[in-house]
Amino acid sequence: MKYNHILVRYGEITLKTRNRNMFINVLKRNIKNALAGTQAEIKTDYSSALIDLNDESYETVLERIRYISGILSVSPVLKIERDIEVIKETASNMASSFSDGKSFKIEVKRQDKTFEYDTGEIQQMVGSHVQMSNEHLHVNVKAPDHTIMIQVKVDRVYVYCEHEYLQGGLPYGTGGKALLLLSGGIDSPVAGLEVAKKGVEIEAIHFHSPPYTSKEATDKVKRLVDIMSERIGAKIKLHIYPFTDIQTTIYKKVPDNYSMTSTRRLMLSIAERLAIRTGSLAIVNGENLGQVASQTLSSMHVINEVTNYPILRPLLSHEKMEIVELANKYGTFETSILPFEDCCTIFKPKNPKINPRLDKTLHFEDKIDFEPLIEEGFKNIIVYESHEKEEESFEDIL
Repeated sequence: MKYNHILVRYGEITLKTRNRNMFINVLKRNIKNALAGTQAEIKTDYSSALIDLNDESYETVLERIRYISGILSVSPVLKIERDIEVIKETASNMASSFSDGKSFKIEVKRQDKTFEYDTGEIQQMVGSHVQMSNEHLHVNVKAPDHTIMIQVKVDRVYVYCEHEYLQGGLPYGTGGKALLLLSGGIDSPVAGLEVAKKGVEIEAIHFHSPPYTSKEATDKVKRLVDIMSERIGAKIKLHIYPFTDIQTTIYKKVPDNYSMTSTRRLMLSIAERLAIRTGSLAIVNGENLGQVASQTLSSMHVINEVTNYPILRPLLSHEKMEIVELANKYGTFETSILPFEDCCTIFKPKNPKINPRLDKTLHFEDKIDFEPLIEEGFKNIIVYESHEKEEESFEDIL
């Protein structure tokens, strides 16, 4: 059956009251950006959105909007006139594609109470017509194989039988901005996308240490940013920070078992400065509790001491296989596992401290003047912007 529209149901937007229209407008903008280059058009109202396919295929449009946060579910629908005979015939044609011996029921939402037939009458009239026209089917109102939905609105009727859940959440750009620590591994891209699902705009910072890390490692991170941008439906800015001098200084002057702790602290301190400069309200990372030495509670406590900025860890309690599943879902996994090492891998200590002491950490670091090295790094930072086109700013909508 060739559908002519897609019914879009909102996610957490439905929990909003006075400011719901702002969230709807942002979602509409994001969907329009995703549909650029197609003939499809979107209209929104207070409770749902409707995409007019205009001869585009349902599958093509669905792939464009699949990862747009704020969409709870979608259904391919037939938008028809408010005529009971047209409704009966449309439902019957839809049911004709159901397999022999299968059961069905009719479910009606009569949102316009002025329609000439009430909910029970519509169900009875349409159900009888569907069964008489399709003798290979039978009615089962408790556990049907197929449910034909009929929504009666003020100026139109929707008929559909499919329902696909997407990722829900809030529209990207409605939850402030956060700075993502993007390493190039499996976890951090997923962490960024999980936060973006809640409406948070993402910028990213990547630490590279040439010549110890290769150009291919940096290109890999750029590719991850491109993939994330495609999933979000918006541009992402990546700040590539030269970390060689700081990292080699730590390697030479901090005991090996404390070098990872100091490295993470310097990264977090630099990220905080960049977060302030970019207007980011939090820092995001892909840390997973206990996964490696720097992610024990003791390590996190010592590392976090360097900043007062909020740290978001959306993957903190996930199992590794859960993170891998999410990476496959988002399309980042195959790129993340490319064999190009980042700076943390290159300078990984043999026996990192899993329960570092803050007093010892500060003792080692107090002997080093990191400030000139940090500022020099900011002077040589490289900014890469994902390949997505320039879009209307969030501020323009507000």
